[in-house]
Amino acid sequence: MSASTAPAAGAEPVVPKNIRWVLLGVLLAMLLSMLDGLIVGTAMPTVVADIGGIDHMSWVVTAYTLTTTCSTPVWGKLGDLFNRKYAFLSSLVVFMIGSVLSGQASSMGELIGFRALQGIGAGGLAAGAFALIGALLPPRERGRYQGMVAIVQAVGSIGGPLVGGFITAHLGWRWAFYVNIPVGLICLVWCGLLLKVPTTRRGKVAIDWLGITLMTAMISAVVMAATWAGSTYAWASWQILALTAATVVLLLAFVASQKRAEEPLLPLWIFSGHRNFSLAAVLLAVAGAATFGGSLYLPLYQQTVQGASASNSGLLLLPMMAGTVVASMVAGKVMSRTGRYKIFPVTGAAALAVGLGLLSTMDTGTSRFTTSAYMVLVGVGTGFTIQMSNTIAQNSVELRDIGAASAATSLFRTLGGSLGVAVFGSLLTRALQGHAGAPAGGGNADTAATHAMSQAAKDAYVHSVAHGTQQIFLVGAVCAVAALVAAVFIEEVPLRGKSTTGQPTEKRPSRAGS
Repeated sequence: MSASTAPAAGAEPVVPKNIRWVLLGVLLAMLLSMLDGLIVGTAMPTVVADIGGIDHMSWVVTAYTLTTTCSTPVWGKLGDLFNRKYAFLSSLVVFMIGSVLSGQASSMGELIGFRALQGIGAGGLAAGAFALIGALLPPRERGRYQGMVAIVQAVGSIGGPLVGGFITAHLGWRWAFYVNIPVGLICLVWCGLLLKVPTTRRGKVAIDWLGITLMTAMISAVVMAATWAGSTYAWASWQILALTAATVVLLLAFVASQKRAEEPLLPLWIFSGHRNFSLAAVLLAVAGAATFGGSLYLPLYQQTVQGASASNSGLLLLPMMAGTVVASMVAGKVMSRTGRYKIFPVTGAAALAVGLGLLSTMDTGTSRFTTSAYMVLVGVGTGFTIQMSNTIAQNSVELRDIGAASAATSLFRTLGGSLGVAVFGSLLTRALQGHAGAPAGGGNADTAATHAMSQAAKDAYVHSVAHGTQQIFLVGAVCAVAALVAAVFIEEVPLRGKSTTGQPTEKRPSRAGS
């Protein structure tokens, strides 16, 4: 029987009776990977003081991001080929092993290597969580539980810095990694007992090793260019230009390999089957840039310009996260009740554009209340955009490809965030260098460093941070306008679910035609 006519291809998931308990275990594992990055960021000054290696400190984050991004599509495809439950649990085990080894690191080199291993597991948690949600819930029913996902993401974003600060201060930095073990064990037992997912293994399995190699090399080039551009190397340096050229060549080679692969890592038909998938990917990339950028540079502005306390940096994002949670819950309930959803990505992209545009007007005299109001608007935009775009993308493919589709959407969101942070960081660095009195180190200077400056130098630094923040969010607003254009062209295809059971789904092309 051909792949395009396999009975399981268009089969819809049967919603378990205990679905909320099942999802809670899956989302707890996803929360684990989200918290880890933020907890470690808070602990890094203590890590450097203990084991040294400040010159390579950035690679602790880069190694984790790089392997997470590279492994995401691989884990997604393994779930499609074999069993999504076991792929998810395997990635959790890898994540926990990496956590134990990271906690035992005695040098910065060891920590970087173990963080890379941890990132491989985190890639499976990111891809697996959304793939399992797609396998357990048809798109029409998914909106009922959308608020759970939004709450977990908000808790991860807000709680990470707070938990990291507490653990580092009271237990030591190594427990920033060890804390993953008891939580991970709970997730393993929880999902092992409650999670029931049909086996997806096919009669003949072919691993796309060439695709994995090319994808890994391509993403590595993108992430390294995004990390180094504007900081380690100038944007026009030969190193960044070489990485950019390598990315283009590897992308072309990857696309060519996917056309010939028997079981492609990232099937091209998920992009060509329906335009909604590609449009949703654009929305997720922009939303990722807005979320990552806002989470990183809004606290910097509030601490430096508005004098907020650095110890409560996680709470500074509460207005934005509250908007995200409320918007996600409202959109999910309306989508499940009516089956209509196009209005939400359109409204969300518009809210993002307006909110980011308003944030670009902030200066040294902007009040915290005004900033919070703008942040709520950005949060509403991301809440209407991120979860809905995931649902739209998964509704555009068959169930057998839901893992690859979920991995692709996670990939675009992560890459959007990485590229956004790189561009935003370059804008801030340029703004700081362009103003007299800015302290050495550019964007790495913190509010404590300003106390040693003269009043004139301090005023110049504060103005330069405000100016850089304006540029960051102005660029973000322009990107949001592009996302709004993409949202307008989304076609409101009926969501698969109870009201559409038995409705034929669009078949993917056969390998011969691809």
